[in-house]
Amino acid sequence: MKIPNSIWTLLIGIVLTLASLWYGQNHGLLPSAASDEADLVDGLFNSMMTVSTGIFLIVEGVIIYCAIRYRRRAGDNEDGPPVHGNVPLEILWTAIPAVIVLGISVYSFDVYQQIGGLGPSKENTNPVATETRSAPGTAVAATLSDGQPLLASDPQSDGDNPADSEALPASVKVNDNSEIVVNVTGLQYAFIFTYPDTGVVSGELHVPEGRQVKVNMNANDVIHAFWVPEFRLKQDLIPGRQTELSFTPNKLGNYPVVCAELCGPYHGAMRTQVIVHTQEDFDSWMKQQQIASAQQMEQAVALASYTEPMGISSEIIPNDMHAAHHHH
Repeated sequence: MKIPNSIWTLLIGIVLTLASLWYGQNHGLLPSAASDEADLVDGLFNSMMTVSTGIFLIVEGVIIYCAIRYRRRAGDNEDGPPVHGNVPLEILWTAIPAVIVLGISVYSFDVYQQIGGLGPSKENTNPVATETRSAPGTAVAATLSDGQPLLASDPQSDGDNPADSEALPASVKVNDNSEIVVNVTGLQYAFIFTYPDTGVVSGELHVPEGRQVKVNMNANDVIHAFWVPEFRLKQDLIPGRQTELSFTPNKLGNYPVVCAELCGPYHGAMRTQVIVHTQEDFDSWMKQQQIASAQQMEQAVALASYTEPMGISSEIIPNDMHAAHHHH
């Protein structure tokens, strides 16, 4: 019994669809997911992989079929029958890709909007960018710090002393479930993370598990890109403009932060990490950084009080130290 071509087409279509759906969900090409937003991006990626697998199987299948079915046979030296344009077929292979591209575009737009990537770009107002322009050695120091905080040294206190807690600014909110805002500045060849509500500045990004984090990003010199593969986040940092993203980490651990935009000869060294803490550990880290900042300020005031009577020009004293002395 000869099976009609329509039945063969239906069976092949079912097999290709099932194969595409299976591989689209089981490709294993992505790293482990460590944020709520990763599920959104993974859904988009899996959908694109499903469609791509189906198209690949159809195209390769047709090529293989035609190579076998219409191969040159022994003793057959005649040309094939002339074939002119097939309008319905041309419409079909134009319409289908157009629908696929449009669908993926709308899906991508929705995902990008949900993770906050479509916030209004605006002129750079991040104070970190202004401060770091006057410190040309800061970037190199950050890349050589072996993961240690950039501008906040490790404190001697463990933060358990009640007096240490009293020294913290009132803006520190322990065990607060509100959104955490972090300003991210990219410069050759480091990322600098500033917590504007506390004044803490670090060469690493520290965040608590389960709380939404909003990052406001800008660049100090050239275009950089903030990329955390496990969070499925990638966003350009542009000089003079601010970009932003939001994410909620949901898995404890250390995850690499990589610059994904060629930014100079040492681009490959522009790496740091994001550390996801429990809320308790994050509060402890924040206290320690604030205590360290307070100790650094006291040292700055002491330095300024010694240098000025010695006739050392205030111009060679870092601005923050000089200002702190007069304020004190």
